Amino acid sequence: MLIIGNWKAYIESTTKAKALFASAKRLSAKGVHEVVVAPAYPYIGMGAGIKGLILGAQDVSETTGGAQTGEVAAGQLADLGVSYVIAGHSERRARGETDEVVTEKVRHIFAHGMVPVLCVGERERDSDAQYLKEVRQQISVVMEALSQKERLQVVLAYEPVWAIGKTGADAITAGDLAEMVLYIRKILGDYIPGRATTKVKILYGGSVDAENIRMLASGTGVEGFLVGRASADVAAFSGLVKALS
Repeated sequence: MLIIGNWKAYIESTTKAKALFASAKRLSAKGVHEVVVAPAYPYIGMGAGIKGLILGAQDVSETTGGAQTGEVAAGQLADLGVSYVIAGHSERRARGETDEVVTEKVRHIFAHGMVPVLCVGERERDSDAQYLKEVRQQISVVMEALSQKERLQVVLAYEPVWAIGKTGADAITAGDLAEMVLYIRKILGDYIPGRATTKVKILYGGSVDAENIRMLASGTGVEGFLVGRASADVAAFSGLVKALS
């Protein structure tokens, strides 16, 4: 399975960053899962020189660089050895990022030889299942802009906003997740022929921890996880990966 640790902005010291990098490297060395760490921009350079560590980035600019103060271009990330780049995370969409902007980011990621992790997911669920249109729109806009080869290489991360932070009866169930994975595969079938849709990895992101990860992985069809807060703690992230193993 592919497990991506999105540190978000939880880490604010090089000491903690070094500890998390070392932990991720140990987890990767065991070879059971592909473990990726996506630190905030200031710490990516620290991880670039660590052999055996798979680096990710939390976001990228939709521009090509140049006179763009404060932006981080795809070429800069690629030069540091970044392999995966998250695009369209719900927290970025909440700041007003549109499907068109996300599409540009995905295209820049591919253009520089990295793999985009396209985040999709509904903000809330309704009894008329209108939320399914929201997910279809997020996927379709990007897929229409990609080549057939790129469509097979993109990683999709399903993150239902309504489920983030929820536990117990309010949390997403394995059944809910399995149904959504099937629906996403159906959407992919509009752009990818036949059984080739199974080549696209689908991850789940939404308050994943050591307590629920096995349930969410069992029979749901997901092939990995996008982990947020738990990935910013050595013990929590290690426990989560071990629980999945």
